[in-house]
Amino acid sequence: MRIAGITVPEDKRLEIGLTSVYGVGRPRALTVLAGLNIDAGKRPKDLTPAEETSLREAIEKFTVEGELRREISGNIRRLKDIKSYRGSRHLRRLPARGQRSKTNSRTVRGNVRKTMTSGRRKLEKT
Repeated sequence: MRIAGITVPEDKRLEIGLTSVYGVGRPRALTVLAGLNIDAGKRPKDLTPAEETSLREAIEKFTVEGELRREISGNIRRLKDIKSYRGSRHLRRLPARGQRSKTNSRTVRGNVRKTMTSGRRKLEKT
């Protein structure tokens, strides 16, 4: 079964399989299935053609896949253009929502975790 250009896995439960569509998570999948009176435990291969088309139409009413990705990237581009604080964090590829960045974030800038295994590798190379 294909929804918004994505093939939903046939052997997974519907509530899980629908999450392969970008923009559909577990809560949205469950509400859509409940609204259509389709059992969440059903497999996509067990759906009738009528259920399949109604499910496809219900999911495609939402902003999903490419359209959602474009919208999100446009929002980030707008933040960068107006030179907001969040936009500057996106430019530098740092956490944008107030997370601690001294020790927790793994970024392009560095801050790579130093563990015993990496120390052993260095000793083995020499």
